Amino acid sequence: MLSFVLRRVGVSILILIAASFLMYTLVALARDPLEDLYASNSPNKDALIAQRTAWLNLDQPIPVRWFNWFLGAARCVIPFGGCDLGVTIQNQPVTIVLARAMGATLQLVTASTILAIVLGILVGIVSALRQYSAIDYSFTFASFLFYSLPSFVMGVLLKVFFALGFNDWLDSPVFTWPWIIALSLVSGVFWQAIIGGPRQRRLVVFLASVVTTGAMLYGMSVTAWFLNPSLGPILTPLLIAAFGAAMVLIIAGPRARYAWRTAAVTVIVLVAAYFVLQPFLKSFNGWGVFALFVAASLVGAVAGWFLGEYDKGQAIRIGVLTGALGMGVIILDQFMQNWNSYVNNPKVNGRPIATIGSETPNLQGDWWIQSIDTFTHLLLPTISLMLISFAAYTRYSRGGMLETLNQDYIRTARAKGLPERTVVVRHAFRNSLIPITTIVAADVGALIGGAIITERIFAFSGMGALFNQGLQHADPNPVMAYFVVIAVFAITFNFLADLAYSAIDPRVRVK
Repeated sequence: MLSFVLRRVGVSILILIAASFLMYTLVALARDPLEDLYASNSPNKDALIAQRTAWLNLDQPIPVRWFNWFLGAARCVIPFGGCDLGVTIQNQPVTIVLARAMGATLQLVTASTILAIVLGILVGIVSALRQYSAIDYSFTFASFLFYSLPSFVMGVLLKVFFALGFNDWLDSPVFTWPWIIALSLVSGVFWQAIIGGPRQRRLVVFLASVVTTGAMLYGMSVTAWFLNPSLGPILTPLLIAAFGAAMVLIIAGPRARYAWRTAAVTVIVLVAAYFVLQPFLKSFNGWGVFALFVAASLVGAVAGWFLGEYDKGQAIRIGVLTGALGMGVIILDQFMQNWNSYVNNPKVNGRPIATIGSETPNLQGDWWIQSIDTFTHLLLPTISLMLISFAAYTRYSRGGMLETLNQDYIRTARAKGLPERTVVVRHAFRNSLIPITTIVAADVGALIGGAIITERIFAFSGMGALFNQGLQHADPNPVMAYFVVIAVFAITFNFLADLAYSAIDPRVRVK
């Protein structure tokens, strides 16, 4: 294992060195960084040319400039080595500019990657389990549609139909009866297709979904819920309990009494915490919220340890997931309680879904208000990036699941009488993840690269803007900083994918 890791690290370093030299040379030869000064009528033009030549070392050959840049970049991996990625054409240190841009882009890419993986795998599994059904054809159509749409088209559609339309609708957030009926019918068709089963069960699910959705939309319309949203003391405990029950049914099955006890204890503690924390949550910041998630997970782990009986590991997983998801419901309710204050802020002016920028300038407010502002600015670009990757994850997870379900050991598991949940979750799901690991490794770098267009559409000040400015001004150092980040991410995730193979598939061993 150690020799494999060392070999991969050595090869990755060589690839990074060769690729950085090629990239630096191409950028340096693309345009002349002094082009704008040559056309200038400034009386001190010669002094400006000499100054920029000294800043960028333009009096040296390209290989020498690259070598000097590489020595400075190599110090970034040495603790306290004095990381030096050069300066921009305006003599700003690239490390400072990169840190600011990378933070914004990583927020965007991280959220879109996680959502694409989770939703893509879930939709792919459901599509495989309902092969050749209406829901399978619908998911397939949607996946290919999202995959075929360019990111700039997706971004424009989201800005016009989602952001502007939703902001206008918030002036009078009322669902008319045609919309209530149409959305209720769509919900009924969707859920009966997801649940499946005999015709009678499908009809019951359809009717229940239509009535529930219609009642919810009518209640939201009458109470103007979207102007002052909240889960409240009724929906919050119900959602926490629903997450606990879902974790038991998915992981352990309906007959596992120890799992029900673990989830029940965790849910009771979280519901009690919800009422106790209400007067204090307003004063919490990011670290306080993180501590709440850790505490909720620990409560679930302790409950699983003491109530897990013969399968403590599974009980602990159920407890931890129930605790984390339940605390997420509590935090979501607190965000909803602060939504009205954010929307009515003079800087927001009743139009919360942002279409440009990464933050509202000069917005005043506590951590909750600032977090909502970050969310509203990240929403559209995250959806734009997520939908494109979502299509690939859906197709690969569906194909992997179908291939796995046709294996002999799956037929053997079913012949032994194992429940379908056990067959799908414990046996088929894990093996179907093997091709997904490859896609994730390749998709991270592609997402960061695709963020260039998305950031341009939404005027998002991230690494894409840094890259564009570097190319437009023939400034190689910002472009190389962008390249290094993408290369390091791509190499790192490919390396992690190789290690993940051995964890997911016991037949794979690295030596």
